[in-house]
Amino acid sequence: MDCFYAAIEMREQPELVGKPIAVGGRSGRGVLTTCNYEARKYGCRSAMPSFKARELCPHLILLPVRFDLYRQESARIREIFSQFTSLIEPLSLDEAYLDVSHLRSDAASVAWEIRERIRQETQLTASAGIASNKFLAKIASDWRKPDGQFEVKDREKLDFLAELPVEKIWGVGKRTADRLHMHGIPTCGVMREKSELELTQKFGKFGSSLYRLCRGIDDRPVNPNRERKSLGNERTFHHNLSSIDEGIEKLDEIVAELQDDYSGRHTGRTIRECVVKLKFEDFQITSAQTASSTIEPDLFRELLAEAWERGEGKSVRLIGAAVRFKPVVKGAVEQLEMF
Repeated sequence: MDCFYAAIEMREQPELVGKPIAVGGRSGRGVLTTCNYEARKYGCRSAMPSFKARELCPHLILLPVRFDLYRQESARIREIFSQFTSLIEPLSLDEAYLDVSHLRSDAASVAWEIRERIRQETQLTASAGIASNKFLAKIASDWRKPDGQFEVKDREKLDFLAELPVEKIWGVGKRTADRLHMHGIPTCGVMREKSELELTQKFGKFGSSLYRLCRGIDDRPVNPNRERKSLGNERTFHHNLSSIDEGIEKLDEIVAELQDDYSGRHTGRTIRECVVKLKFEDFQITSAQTASSTIEPDLFRELLAEAWERGEGKSVRLIGAAVRFKPVVKGAVEQLEMF
């Protein structure tokens, strides 16, 4: 989807159309979750601190996050997907892989029809990448944004990848990208000049993945049963918390939100562990966890106290609470689906 959260806000408030808007935290330490294309012209982007975005775009309209609304729209879009294929692997509320190889129509036509259905039924726009595997489709999905689609045919993939920066490769973060540049490998085309042995010597097991991906080889299937491993939320505070009593007050709010989220959408999953995360004033991060099958506020308070002591008097800028799930038993899922 194109700037999904911001697009929904513009649909709900038409007077915002044409103005630079962003969705995210509005406190001094908040960050943007997304922004529209007008805001991006000023250099604003997702995950940017809100204060920095306002420096770049003083007239930026910053809106609060409304996850309930975004989840509702995401469910509507996923229902549209399901009318074309059951092989859907969601990545987030606004992104998914679809396998349409079993359909009679060519993939580009299917993508166009899906995008038109989304436009008609939600008044939102979507972009699509079409290719024979996930890696290429993901890259292609950014090629014609917003409101477009791009197809990478197998016979064209080596030419398409030749000048692709290594930063675009799945799994390559800033640190790995810096190492690749250090070794004189700025693009996939240059990477193809290296043997698999050279890449594994420099990058370990990931070197084998790099060898395949720079050639457009990716055999990961679309997995409609991809399971979520955890659920949680966190909050960065405008002012640091200096006492554990303040921390408990904030933690209780976070745990209540976690309980609501679990009760609303994830009751079919079995909890195996509860976790509390802290970030101290010096940005040091610590976490405390324990085995548990339920979300109990008192248990989270105990974990908070354990983690808080590690700060040795430092104030806290962020608190998070999460649960980790037990793996889904495949047979149990199949029986449930029969109902």
